[in-house]
Amino acid sequence: MANHNPCYVITLSLLLLLLFVSTSTQREEEEEESPSTIVSRFQNYLRINTAHPDPDYSSAVDFLLSQSQTLKPIRHELLEFVPGKPLLLLTWPGSDPSLPSLLLNSHTDVVPAEPSKWSHPPFSASISGDLKIFARGSQDMKCVGLQYLEALRRLVASGFAPRRTIHVSFVPDEETGGHDGAERLAESGRFREMNVGVVLDEGLASEGDDYRVFYGERCPWWLVIRAMGAPGHGAKMYEGSAAENLLKSVEAVRRFRAAQFDMVKAGERAEGDVVSVNLVYLKAGTPTPTGFVMNLQPSEAEAGFDIRVPPDADPVALERRIAEEWAPTSRNMTFEFKQKVPINDMFGKPAVTAVDSSNPWWTLFERAVKKAGGTLSKPEIFPAATDARYFRNLGIPAIGFSPMANTPVLLHDHNEFLSQDEYLKGIKIYESIIRELASYDERTRNDESRAEL
Repeated sequence: MANHNPCYVITLSLLLLLLFVSTSTQREEEEEESPSTIVSRFQNYLRINTAHPDPDYSSAVDFLLSQSQTLKPIRHELLEFVPGKPLLLLTWPGSDPSLPSLLLNSHTDVVPAEPSKWSHPPFSASISGDLKIFARGSQDMKCVGLQYLEALRRLVASGFAPRRTIHVSFVPDEETGGHDGAERLAESGRFREMNVGVVLDEGLASEGDDYRVFYGERCPWWLVIRAMGAPGHGAKMYEGSAAENLLKSVEAVRRFRAAQFDMVKAGERAEGDVVSVNLVYLKAGTPTPTGFVMNLQPSEAEAGFDIRVPPDADPVALERRIAEEWAPTSRNMTFEFKQKVPINDMFGKPAVTAVDSSNPWWTLFERAVKKAGGTLSKPEIFPAATDARYFRNLGIPAIGFSPMANTPVLLHDHNEFLSQDEYLKGIKIYESIIRELASYDERTRNDESRAEL
């Protein structure tokens, strides 16, 4: 038997180990996807026309399934609370299913677009020379849904094992109120089985370097005011015509709106902190095939208003104002709400999520964003309505967040876009957030707190 020099054996072993590590690192670098590949998947999702009134939900769900099926630990199920409106639910089981889970929610539908008003076709997902991705849904909110999936892809590849179960929901019909999507999910027995402890949902872009974050939202009150009056000849002037009564109400609403808006313009209140009122339609007159009868004053006139009420408003006082000032019976007027979302949750408390140390989910979220190199602006009330309200109504913490910095707010606007760089940064932000939230164990935290005491 030959004699081996021990030093030679150790040196050879070290060389082989270094060669293995170098080869593995090189293979990982080769296998890491290029930004163009990641962005291409986003473009493919954006190109699916899920705009109302005829959203192509089936193609969207097929695409999302094709992406999720490559992530081996993640299970999928299709729920259809309303025929023709599929809801895709993905689940990554945690090592401790007894812990409350994490829900990442996004909606697959988008609002319509006017192609003639866009610089690029709204469902082309065209990339401009300065790397802006133009598409309906690029901000609201297909970006977030795909960023969830890309973050999960990175976590799976890294070998991450979540302690808590992670759910990802792709819901329909958010843009028409969410009644056949998130609301049905929140009311379902399946949702109770999910044991959700915290929800992430959409936010808004920020024109600065900080990311905006939302802990509540204004509630929609869709108001219709109707005025009645005797019909009359178009040349006759008399008191109390329907149109005159309605115009008095419109002027009263305008004064209230101006007072609220002045506080925003002066910097005294944020947009989400005031009651907003916007006139959305006026209806009066007797139609003809070519227009309206011009010598007949109408006996009825109505106007519709989109009112948004913040969580700290006094709803009783607001409704009294509507009844006594905006639509008084003394002027032969009536009103009704097409939608009136309560500002309190099912327990009678304001439907908001705590954004201080009393809420460990907030602390974890804030820390995760910081770890990923991001900074948060002061938490806000979302000025419009999102699906998050259906979860907050159950008393579940819900954070509204879309990682889009240095970006103008263009949801529902012409030429909606998101830069390629911001989209890719957002994936890393979500990777950090999901890792942090899914690893949290309150029992460990309680033990640490006792030890500190």
